[in-house]
Amino acid sequence: MNNDFAKKFDENDEDQTITERDQIIYCGEPETVKQIVRTDYNDFSKQAKKSQNLKNFDEQYTDIVDYIVKITHKIWEEKSIGLIYNTYHNDVKMHFGSQSTYGVQAVVSGTLQTLYSFPDRKLVTQNVIWSENGNGYLSSHRIQSIATNLNDSSFGPVTNKKIEFRTTVECAVENNRIYEEWLVRDNLSICEQLGFDPHVIAKSMAANSPNRGLKKVKCFGLDENMNGQMVPEIYSAKDDSIGEYVLEMLSKIYNYRLFDQVKEFYTEQAVIHYICDQDLVGYTQIQGMLVNLFASFPSADYIVERVICNEDQESAETSVAVRWILTGLHEGLG
Repeated sequence: MNNDFAKKFDENDEDQTITERDQIIYCGEPETVKQIVRTDYNDFSKQAKKSQNLKNFDEQYTDIVDYIVKITHKIWEEKSIGLIYNTYHNDVKMHFGSQSTYGVQAVVSGTLQTLYSFPDRKLVTQNVIWSENGNGYLSSHRIQSIATNLNDSSFGPVTNKKIEFRTTVECAVENNRIYEEWLVRDNLSICEQLGFDPHVIAKSMAANSPNRGLKKVKCFGLDENMNGQMVPEIYSAKDDSIGEYVLEMLSKIYNYRLFDQVKEFYTEQAVIHYICDQDLVGYTQIQGMLVNLFASFPSADYIVERVICNEDQESAETSVAVRWILTGLHEGLG
């Protein structure tokens, strides 16, 4: 049994029935919330029927999807910056690609800095995948942003260029407040669209890092997909659920590097929306993407932290959000 996905329990202890899988796979019922996929915000915002009982949430929100989409629109597009104080926990943890920040004031500051640089930013929701989580909720928000660089930014001097970029934001919410957030943004695409050299920008960001010059231990060991001399274990789905299917796929393809399995888990016409607004179509391009990625990190460990599934009974389709970490040493080409 793969320790990445399941706990080992004493077979004689009948009370030990909860597996780590229950902490990784979460499912929500899309028919209980407002639909945002292919729904214009003008139409979405007019749907007033309350479909979920959100404990200790503001009455104006009809369900968790409504909450996520509306606070995003109000904060960013209506410029209701102060709403952050009502919808984020005072000690909120924010995880970015290069650092983590803490506290609601950091959220306010980051929002203001971004809006200073891109004052007309529009955030178009493509999907919100969600589930219950204890007394609260988990959500994964996929966004397409359109913005014009009208002032200096963290990337460099003002360019007056209009750009588009993708962002994915996962939130843990309870009592009307986001208490932890994970954000991934295509900064490489932004940098190139603004006309800057990404290598120069990366060096500048590293030089200005708050951790620069600190005397501290930087490495406590090397993460690899192998455990010493033991080869990586392949996780096998425990049932025919979508969540288990996804865990097996990611284990085989991403952690064991069985790229031939792309043909088993993807359709021939599958499309991967990749960085810098690239669309990869079909087996050859998807396998090529995987080879290019792992050529740079050939021994890295691929760790799944969470899978959220929303199965639509009417369309027989399931939307899946996966939060994962690739950790290891850059020791190859690319």
